[in-house]
Amino acid sequence: MNQLASSNQLNPYAIQLCALGRWISAKQWAPAGSGNFSIRLNEHSALVTPAYKDKAELSPQDLALLTWHNTQPNQNPTLSPCTLLHSTIYQLVSSARVVLQTQSVAAIVFSRLMRADQHLFCGYDLQQLIQPETRHQAGVNLPILDANLTWPQLARELEHRQHQLSSAFLVRGQGLYVWADNLEQAKRQLEAWEFLFSCELERLKVSGQL
Repeated sequence: MNQLASSNQLNPYAIQLCALGRWISAKQWAPAGSGNFSIRLNEHSALVTPAYKDKAELSPQDLALLTWHNTQPNQNPTLSPCTLLHSTIYQLVSSARVVLQTQSVAAIVFSRLMRADQHLFCGYDLQQLIQPETRHQAGVNLPILDANLTWPQLARELEHRQHQLSSAFLVRGQGLYVWADNLEQAKRQLEAWEFLFSCELERLKVSGQL
């Protein structure tokens, strides 16, 4: 066991991140080893789950070190290329301490149905968990990025659309990214967005728009 793995066993944040990963897996929001979760260590690094590891079997010693200088795709075989977006979020959003990337059925289907580069969710009381200062009548906007871009291009697109970033975005066919300043809030954000996806899909179906 290397030094990082050994220290992670005693790191309460690593332990909590793995517990959250197992909870996400039980929800079937990270099938077949998909999804990646990270927690910031400092200004330039974070702990992150390894690529294609079954999230139901996460343990602290599985977590790898992500720095803002080693996130190019394929540089580290234990990391997923999507961790480039994790590091981009940490650099763009100074308050972000946790980033979760999931691939639920609802999020993937919703992302593929929407043709616009954003979607406004209106009329849901649960929106206030995502943006507490926003009334449910006003709506919450979710940016949607195209998956036909390379990872560096997606990172640059995030930089370009930084003003739209509040707590989440979708990549078509690739999943949902949410972030928050602590693990509990990130979990709450994720669960709220998943609820909104399910509601919107049901609304579109009932109204005959699907």
